[in-house]
Amino acid sequence: MATRQLARSVVLQSLYEWDFYKMKHDLTQIVERNLNEYAPGIDEPEFVWRLVKGVIEHLDEINNIISKAAPEWPLEQIAVIDRNALRIGLYELLYANPDEVPPKVAINEAIEIAKNYGGPNSGKFINGVLGTVFKQLEESKTKQ
Repeated sequence: MATRQLARSVVLQSLYEWDFYKMKHDLTQIVERNLNEYAPGIDEPEFVWRLVKGVIEHLDEINNIISKAAPEWPLEQIAVIDRNALRIGLYELLYANPDEVPPKVAINEAIEIAKNYGGPNSGKFINGVLGTVFKQLEESKTKQ
């Protein structure tokens, strides 16, 4: 598994656990444990921390975007895996350096992580939501 794919998996596992326990456990401890257990010696541990920090710093904005892009799915009804795959994908799509993670890579990585860890329709759901957001971003760029 490529380093960044592994990093995203660790972030997903960590956000899943944190979200599952209603965000009451220490996310830093969860990430540290998962890094040590699932990715000892990973080449880019700072990438994991950058993703976690970015998702948390923009959590309210990201959650609002999910709610607007998938209005028929209230946030709390979206599967925990899918919700957190979306959070990672949206963070990378909207806030990460596009030279480091191009928008289409952010979308594809979120789809792949959802396919690997989510249910049979997770990839399609993530693709639909992120595709909608990406299309809106592109449309807003052409209007400027």
